[in-house]
Amino acid sequence: MENFTLAKSLEILSRTPDVLQALLLNLSKDWTTLNEGPDTWTPCDVIGHLVHLEKTDWLVRVEIIISEESGKRFEPVNRTAQIDENAGKSLDQLLTEFKELRSQNIARIKSRNLREVDMSRIGIHPEFGEVTLAQLLSTWTVHDFTHIAQIIRVMAKHYREDVGPWIKFLSVLKS
Repeated sequence: MENFTLAKSLEILSRTPDVLQALLLNLSKDWTTLNEGPDTWTPCDVIGHLVHLEKTDWLVRVEIIISEESGKRFEPVNRTAQIDENAGKSLDQLLTEFKELRSQNIARIKSRNLREVDMSRIGIHPEFGEVTLAQLLSTWTVHDFTHIAQIIRVMAKHYREDVGPWIKFLSVLKS
């Protein structure tokens, strides 16, 4: 744990819903239904993914790690569950649901009164094996950054052909 602290992670995790609402709420479908080609996600798909993980992954895994039970194995994540789960929901509905779930999950984390010693507690990831609570919480934080960057990249590419020669200065269009 070189840079991780729970307080720093909670600063980001608690702000992500507001960042995404500021970016996406009430935007036209011209912006929110874009993707990068076959088998890629739209901003709406990304928010659905975040909703799914708030329900089924992050807090579930925290609880497994801090439990006193043996065999602290995580279930694999279904990374595309949001496609079926959120069919028929609008982006604005998903943003609201994400904000509510994240707020509840942050409150649950805080209620656990986790200490520094808890951060080295172990869970068993289905692919990686032993992982610590600090690694899980760090990953949750960077996962938010990853999807914010993904949404911005997808939306920026909508204007790829329209920026003309300035493309050489716009790194978001080069990925």
